[in-house]
Amino acid sequence: MTNAIAILDYGSQYTQLIARRVRELQVYCELFPWDAPEETVQAIHPAGYILSGGPLSVYAKDAPTLPPYVIESGLPVLGICYGMQLLVYTLGGRVSPAGEREYGPAEIETLADNPLLPSGKQPVWMSHGDRIETLPPGFRVLARSGNCPVAALGDEKNRWFGVQFHPEVRHTPGGRELLSRFVMEICKAEADWTPASIITQSVERIRAQVGNERVLSAVSGGVDSSVATALVRRAVGDQLTAILVDTGMLRKDERSQVEAAFQQSLGGGLTVVDASQTFLSRLAGVTEPEVKRRIIGETFIRIFEAQALKVGKPRFLVQGTIYPDVVESSAPDRSKAERIKTHHNVGGLPSDLSFELVEPLRYLFKDEVRAVGEALGLPSELVWRQPFPGPGLAVRCLGEITAARLEKLRQADAIFTTELAEAGFLGENSGEEGVAQAFAVLLPVRTVGVMGDQRTYQEVVALRAVTTSDFMTADWARLPPDLLARVANRIVNEVSGVNRVAYDITSKPPATIEWE
Repeated sequence: MTNAIAILDYGSQYTQLIARRVRELQVYCELFPWDAPEETVQAIHPAGYILSGGPLSVYAKDAPTLPPYVIESGLPVLGICYGMQLLVYTLGGRVSPAGEREYGPAEIETLADNPLLPSGKQPVWMSHGDRIETLPPGFRVLARSGNCPVAALGDEKNRWFGVQFHPEVRHTPGGRELLSRFVMEICKAEADWTPASIITQSVERIRAQVGNERVLSAVSGGVDSSVATALVRRAVGDQLTAILVDTGMLRKDERSQVEAAFQQSLGGGLTVVDASQTFLSRLAGVTEPEVKRRIIGETFIRIFEAQALKVGKPRFLVQGTIYPDVVESSAPDRSKAERIKTHHNVGGLPSDLSFELVEPLRYLFKDEVRAVGEALGLPSELVWRQPFPGPGLAVRCLGEITAARLEKLRQADAIFTTELAEAGFLGENSGEEGVAQAFAVLLPVRTVGVMGDQRTYQEVVALRAVTTSDFMTADWARLPPDLLARVANRIVNEVSGVNRVAYDITSKPPATIEWE
């Protein structure tokens, strides 16, 4: 990698969005904790650095600092919010508490011609409680807002810039242009992060890692594991054995659909293992989400270890881990991303894992995965399958998992997604109003209802549908009321044991997309 942007993470809730926006420019970037070893960051050969926002004040005790190598590199630097204040503080300027905090929409005015900001006024999104009091030598003010006399600054000779607002969020309409100016014009990065280049680089890495050895691939039914398998098949051919474990927690008709898709796109080579009774017995009585995930992760691995003995005991195991999985499973730290939940293929694996993992999608966002799948020639029905977590319906069946409760959930989920598809809200042709992910959740809650003049006391189904481009943040989908009414009516009438349907209108954050 010789054409990349290194993003140092200081704990902002928006840091992943910075990476997403840079990737949209077709430039590779990678997130690093601010205190990551220098050699780790330098391994991507950055063309420039972006310093993220963060929750602390630069003058606070034990506040994260700016690694010396960033300034010493001579490369362009863009500081965002905390990142700007840190740049100023490190280079000899003064930062102090603002007389009036600024959170939410604001308007900035550009004060001088510069390579980062267009002239005139523009709306931005602010989130800060400190302000720049004194600029370091060589800097000048580039923009201001009503409450912020230094909304942007720069040292154009050294190519060091800072903005007090957040260009990475959608609430800053000109943010994409600002990031483009920094990445493409100031850092001189080239737009070479394309599906074709991703495939070429992935194939090279896979071949270098695997060599001539055999590989197992874990297929869950979702797009990620399918694209990962296709990439590895492209790299090593018949060295790969793909396995779909039927956990008993797949969606309706999923097993047959995945078998058909693999036959069509990869010429077969998919082994199906029915382990539904094994999973259900081990999950009996378990209700805590993290325990569920750990049990499922370990059980998956044990099954693959058993399968490995049948095909020569391969050393390598392919998994469809993607970047949001990695970020959400990060270990807690005061300045790094908080662990939200353990993804079974990131943090739910046993410590005595006997496989070496092959994860070709580990640093890709969901839309990049789909673009790679299309470039590999996979059929649209496989590439545009609804995202499905590795633990399957286990994390959508809240409370105790039983075969009967899973069947209720399976039926409700099929009704919801079928109605959405028929109404034009799912799939590659759904347009701007399309739903990125939709599913049903069975709650461990019973409510009173009435059917046929008789009292019922049955379970509740919650529906979840979100719009998102990257799955790092998401908004709830504004579905037509008549569509929701039709779905609810069908579920209550067709799914035995359910008498109430609710619709989840919570965005991410504060909620996650999945309920567990």
